[in-house]
Amino acid sequence: MTDHQQPQQPYYPPQPPRPPYDPTQPVTTEPGTTIWPSGGHVPPSGGHVPPTFTPPAPPAPAPAAPLPHRRAKRGVGLLAAVAIAAAAVGGGTATLVQQLTADDAPTASGVSGTNVSASSKGTVAGVAQAVSPSIVEISANSSSGKSTGSGVIITGDGEIVTNNHVISGASSIAVQLSNGKTYRAKVVGTDPDKDLALIKLEGASGLKAATLGNSDDVKVGDEVVAIGSPEGLTGTVTSGIVSALDRDVTVAKDDGQDQQRQQQYDPRQGWPFEFGGQEFNGDTGSSKTTYKAIQTDASLNPGNSGGALINMNGEIIGINSAMYSPSSSNGSSAGSVGLGFAIPVNTLKADLDELRDGGTN
Repeated sequence: MTDHQQPQQPYYPPQPPRPPYDPTQPVTTEPGTTIWPSGGHVPPSGGHVPPTFTPPAPPAPAPAAPLPHRRAKRGVGLLAAVAIAAAAVGGGTATLVQQLTADDAPTASGVSGTNVSASSKGTVAGVAQAVSPSIVEISANSSSGKSTGSGVIITGDGEIVTNNHVISGASSIAVQLSNGKTYRAKVVGTDPDKDLALIKLEGASGLKAATLGNSDDVKVGDEVVAIGSPEGLTGTVTSGIVSALDRDVTVAKDDGQDQQRQQQYDPRQGWPFEFGGQEFNGDTGSSKTTYKAIQTDASLNPGNSGGALINMNGEIIGINSAMYSPSSSNGSSAGSVGLGFAIPVNTLKADLDELRDGGTN
């Protein structure tokens, strides 16, 4: 009798349950062939994938998070990791993060003092906008009448530089800002030899001070802007170029004592001065002083005295002090003809401490 054996059933070892998410690491079979569980990679043609046994699939897991979202998280983690590594080798995290995010970071430029903003640099409009708040109109009353000039704010609490001849002999001084606000002012110091004066507003604060430049850097042909109050027209802006340097200009040394000469002086004719042995705009009198001046063809008229001559960076390079205004046939002033003179700002800076101490008078 022959025993009949039952066919042996194949043995399948127990399989672990399928994870509820796809593995994140690739599985490598043979050299050159990689199978990505996410299904995002297709093996190149001709590649061999050995057969495998796949147990019955469990119920479908919840869908994984969208791939772009996972990439974004990896990017943030990468940035943080790189930043930490940079900090470990030299404290450069902030610089590195700034470079990596430069495309999305906003940019901004600021203005310091009266410097012109980057977007308006080199334009008359930009200079006027930046510096006009630092230029004032000065009205001085004296026994001989009222005179009008200009001045430049140099400190936030109201120190103002002007020409000595604008305030000389004044019994009262009123100053009007570019915004129309008016202050009373007192004389701090004067220097008739340089035709400079320093006055101080009473009760002022938070004013916009001008930036004083370097007149040694000025060259013939440089573009300039003049701001002042010619004929009482507050905040008038004109422009031109530097026509010459180191002009020996002679002006009356007005110390406030020669009242008779002041009464004969007609401010509508412009401030009298001499150049090359000739007198312009009237008699300069017997007491006079000479200084080196910047010559400009920017239009200056009576009332511009004490105002600012400005470079295209918004820096003060001179204090306007004299101009030539030829007389018309009826004896009145015919206006500016492009011959103006300014005291170099370096002369002012060298004299400023002395003016604050009361000056030379």
